[in-house]
Amino acid sequence: MEMKGEQLIPLPQAATWEALNDPAVLKGCIPGCEAIERIADNEYEVVLTAKVGPVNAKFKGKMTVTDADPPNAYTLVFEGQGGVAGFAKGHASVALTPQDAGTQLVYTAKATVGGKLAQVGARLIDGVAKKLAGQFFESFNRHVSGKTPR
Repeated sequence: MEMKGEQLIPLPQAATWEALNDPAVLKGCIPGCEAIERIADNEYEVVLTAKVGPVNAKFKGKMTVTDADPPNAYTLVFEGQGGVAGFAKGHASVALTPQDAGTQLVYTAKATVGGKLAQVGARLIDGVAKKLAGQFFESFNRHVSGKTPR
């Protein structure tokens, strides 16, 4: 499955980059995220809960930052195990471009799933994945613009 989208972030490019690399900001914006812990310069352990149709699973995995070009772009590579629910893996490329008083954020993400998750149907999984990606970037935009509900 592939997901694409964009957001106009009301911050300068350097500040947007900094927020995208802050584990506390990411934890607060990733739907279902319970923990993000830095284990190396570009590696994080991640724990999150996701519900796809009838399957509800806690995923534990690793997220790695690759192809970093501060403050312009990077790729996040992720893989996680959800026990009997199966696994998920993929990558997301994020590009930042200065625009007026803010930053244009453009993303492309690809993911694959296996196990019970794969059995619930590709269309259902695609819909949930696109929704989660959209929720993350909208939540990120609200957070950095100071519009996050408290």
